[in-house]
Amino acid sequence: MCDDSSIAELMMRAENGEAQAWDALVERFAPLIWSICCRYRLNGTHADDVGQHVWLQLVAHRDRVRDPAALAGWLATTTRRECLRVLRVARRPDAVGSPLDAENIPDNQTGIGEHELLLAERHAALREAFARLPPKCQRLIALLIEDPPVPYAEISAKLGIPVGSIGPSRSRCLDKLRGDPAIAGLINAEAGTGKVNSPAVG
Repeated sequence: MCDDSSIAELMMRAENGEAQAWDALVERFAPLIWSICCRYRLNGTHADDVGQHVWLQLVAHRDRVRDPAALAGWLATTTRRECLRVLRVARRPDAVGSPLDAENIPDNQTGIGEHELLLAERHAALREAFARLPPKCQRLIALLIEDPPVPYAEISAKLGIPVGSIGPSRSRCLDKLRGDPAIAGLINAEAGTGKVNSPAVG
């Protein structure tokens, strides 16, 4: 996981024309872009087109992203806008045969649709980030969120760790989860709109 300083260094090297730096940025953030395309149910061809456009936008407007911490949010926002543009161009029919377009959704349904999309994005981002956690963190978090709650003594026995280390281990695992590109991008994007509600985890 790259920190802000390493991202800043990569961006600086990329601006100087270093291909390896661009490759490193793409490798780090491509999962975030792809996950957003999946949430908009774009097919592979459209998702590839969106990804290419987003990276071209970054090249053209890299001066707008001077803060490395803002890069994930900028990429997420740009990807969402491009996904909507692709959907409008494609004019995909909905269930009743009329074109799906943001402009012909009734006003009283727009807020509901945006809210449902936001919830879906949060859940998808959380699942993707959870799947990238180390197995030990996955097992610990899975036990901690069971309903009814599992006693710490039982968690200790199942995982073979001291009871006193469960709390600190939980904090470290949640920090890893929040630092995942999918979660960080979602949080940063919502921060840009004033809607800062990170996905609930434990």
